[in-house]
Order: sequence, then structure tokens, then C-alpha cells
Amino acid sequence: MRVFVAGGAGVLGRRLVPQLVARGHQVTATTTSAAKLGLLARLGADGVVMDGLDAVSVGEAVAKVRPDVIVHQMTGISLTHAGKPDLKHFDRWAVPTIRLRTEGTDHLLAAAEATDVSHFVAQGYANWNGVRQGGWVKTEEDPLDLHEGTAAHTSMAALRHVEDVVGKAGGAVMRYGAFYGPSATDDQVELVRKRQFPLVGGGTGYASWVHLDDAASATVLAVEQQARGVFNIVDDEPAPASEWLPYLAACAGAKRPVRVPKWLARLLAGEVAVTMMTEGRGFSNAKAKRELGWELRYPSWRQGFKEGLA
Repeated sequence: MRVFVAGGAGVLGRRLVPQLVARGHQVTATTTSAAKLGLLARLGADGVVMDGLDAVSVGEAVAKVRPDVIVHQMTGISLTHAGKPDLKHFDRWAVPTIRLRTEGTDHLLAAAEATDVSHFVAQGYANWNGVRQGGWVKTEEDPLDLHEGTAAHTSMAALRHVEDVVGKAGGAVMRYGAFYGPSATDDQVELVRKRQFPLVGGGTGYASWVHLDDAASATVLAVEQQARGVFNIVDDEPAPASEWLPYLAACAGAKRPVRVPKWLARLLAGEVAVTMMTEGRGFSNAKAKRELGWELRYPSWRQGFKEGLA
């Protein structure tokens, strides 16, 4: 199968491309930097420089390859594109990713239609952002929380856009949990070691995690099975911050995180950080296991954190 991976040099793309190649697929992967073409070649892909925000650039790249499936993994959350994570000004920090999830998605879908691409798989997100009513663990039937009135709203609206337009096109949206694995959590671990990543309030907010290799294997299954619909790609153990953050610190050889009250965290880090840590909802992976036959190498972040930081 000819697979076009938009964003193939990203943190997930670097784990996804080799899995696709190992399964016998012919992979073309894009990057915004010619300096990364050598990396893509070492991963086994044909590299292409493409600007995901330029409709002409996207259209020409897709038309040249004429793939069987497009996999949309473009984000702008790297230090190069967005700078250091800034939860207090989440709406400003996330602009590159917001544009890639709105304009970039639309450009890729238009290119897919123009070249008769038969299937489309896109990156979504399912970490702490489940709707804040009812239980602490959400399925695909539960909507994402739009967090209206906060700095997270524009990012959540962009995720809703991806799910809407890809769903209408008959594609699949992989709602990935928080990534961990090679290069995925280096900035967080650094903050934990400096004791600059505190627990907020009771740390009651839930989150869902997924190892990069497990996220990649689920995506390969969605490609090969031409899956349709939304899938939560998370591990088996959604957990509150009061559990996963101290465990991450212990695995990193750091002191236990300090605890700060919500009012102080709101002043220092903003409303989004407080919501994540005290009201976040995790997600269930039952549908992905059932419909895709997905099996996780790392069923729990406990195992993954320990092995990755050993």
C-alpha cells in the first residue's frame, strides 16, 4: 500500500514510519525542513518537503505520490514551531497546531479528493479533555470538552473540526493520549526534576497516556483495515494526577512534587493548568481493542515510565 505520512519527521512519525515500512508498505513522509530528509531516508521513507499550510504545496506533494491512504500527523508543538509550552497562554502557544488541525486538515482532504485517495487517518487528542460531566473515564460516544471561555477553547474547537471533517470524509481519527517515549516527555521530566511541575489542589484530574510505539501500532492497524470513525488510543490505566505525577518523579529520580493550592496555580499557570490537574477526564481504549484488534506493548504508564527512565 502507498502510504503518505504528513508530518513523518515528528515525534510520532519517527516511530510510525518504520512500523509501516516493516509491514511492507511504500511510505512517503513529509517534513517542513530539507535538513530532515536524511532522517526520513534512514527510517525507510521517501522524504518530501511540504508546507502543510500551503494548499498548493500539499496538493502537489499528494498528486505526485498518488497514495492509497493519507495519514495526517502534522502538529506545531515542537520548540522550533511553538516555543516552550505555555499553558497560561495556551491559545497563543497552540496557534501553529491549531492552524495545522484546521487549515492543514482541509488542505490534505482537498488533495485526497482531487487524487482519489481512498482512505484518510488523522491525529486527534484524548488526554485530559473529555467532557466534564459524569464519570472520570470517557468513551468515543462522549464529546470532547470545548472549554469555552478559556485559553484552551481554540485548541479544542480545532480538534472538533478534525473529527467533523474527517468523519464526513469517511476517515478515522485517532484520539491519542499524552505521548511518552523517546523525546516525547523530555521537557516534562526536566520540570519534574527541578520541582517545577507541582500537584495542583488534590490532583484529582484524570489523564490518559500512550507510549509512542503503541500509538504507532494502532495507527498501522487503522491504515491497513481502512478503519472509520473515532478511536481513543490510550493505555489501560487512566489515572489522576495525584498518582501518575509522583510516580513519574520517582522514576526520574526526583523528589516528590510540591503541592500548590488552586488559587495560586491559577495565578501562576492559568485556568487551563488548574482544570487539567483537578477536573480532567481520562479515556477508555475498549473500542480500539475490540474493533482494531489492538494489543499494547505498554498497557500502563507505570511500566512505560519505569522502563523509559531507568
